[in-house]
Amino acid sequence: MTAAGDDTFELGTDGPTSILVGVDGSTTSLRAGWYAAGLGRRQRARVVAVYVMPGASMASAAPGIAAAQQQAFDEVADDMRRRADEVSAELGVDLSFIAVRGDPFTELRRIADEIRADAVVVGASAKAGHRLVGSLAVRLVRANKWPVTVVP
Repeated sequence: MTAAGDDTFELGTDGPTSILVGVDGSTTSLRAGWYAAGLGRRQRARVVAVYVMPGASMASAAPGIAAAQQQAFDEVADDMRRRADEVSAELGVDLSFIAVRGDPFTELRRIADEIRADAVVVGASAKAGHRLVGSLAVRLVRANKWPVTVVP
């Protein structure tokens, strides 16, 4: 409240200051990235784009397969990092990129806590099985820690 007793607020201080966006190269995650970048620009918020490559499977126990998986991860991460840098420069957004391996829900939640995210943005899952067992977006909403925006 101001001295006059009205309920005004200071413009630009009521939105998120730190936004986490999950990206994986899919069409919906790219839309989520653009949405988060636009929100970050409008709110003057920091945007952290996170790519999580699911953890190693039993098939990767063979040295050649593990090396190929690591090379693929590095190539995808480098490409996404380059795109993030381009978007940051083009839109004038404070945007950084993090690439990790592990369970997507666990890693997004951990990084959101580390960066003290005020909001999380993800793309909607196109996988049919997620209608039955729940998508990453649903799991993030159920975590009940931040507002979650799901971009179609």
